[in-house]
Amino acid sequence: MGEKLASQKSKLGRILKNDYVQTAILGLIVLVSVFAFFYGLQTALRTEYPLFAVASGSMEPTLYRGDLILVQGVLDFSQLNADDMNAPVPGEIIVFRVPGQPDPIVHRAVAREYRNNHWYFDTKGDANLNIDYWSPVSQDYIIGKVVGKAPWLGNFSLFMREHPFEGVLLIAIAIAVSIFVDFSFPRKKKREITMEALKQFQT
Repeated sequence: MGEKLASQKSKLGRILKNDYVQTAILGLIVLVSVFAFFYGLQTALRTEYPLFAVASGSMEPTLYRGDLILVQGVLDFSQLNADDMNAPVPGEIIVFRVPGQPDPIVHRAVAREYRNNHWYFDTKGDANLNIDYWSPVSQDYIIGKVVGKAPWLGNFSLFMREHPFEGVLLIAIAIAVSIFVDFSFPRKKKREITMEALKQFQT
């Protein structure tokens, strides 16, 4: 029994030492970490869209197309009264839906009104001259308010969304090139080349 267990452990050890198995495990760990981070943000910021890529230039020069924004969800509107400052205030940038529009909008709240136990917001893009034609926006369509941004980081998300085929193709090509390089230059050979270069440098 002990010999069988030792043999199984030895076999498992050999499998785990395999370069491709290690790469697969590392990739799985990275994938799980990304999902855990994203869902953690959803919980912490109380919104299904904690990270969002700006898709147009309507908020320039405050936000540019391709910026990645951090969105904080608003507390349950049913718990907010007319004096509650947890509701977005004029001057804050909010993320909201507009009926008939496929994607959420990122614009600035320029005015708000509380009537019939509901908040309503007039919105406007910083680069636009006039208030948005869909104003006022009901609290029912508010996703949250912008609390941070990272320039350019949203471009990858926009590219994948606007060019899904090309995006998947580029990722597949990158993976194929990586596998080709690994097959052509195994790690042992890479280490030998590195050691040889080190010896030449030392001499």
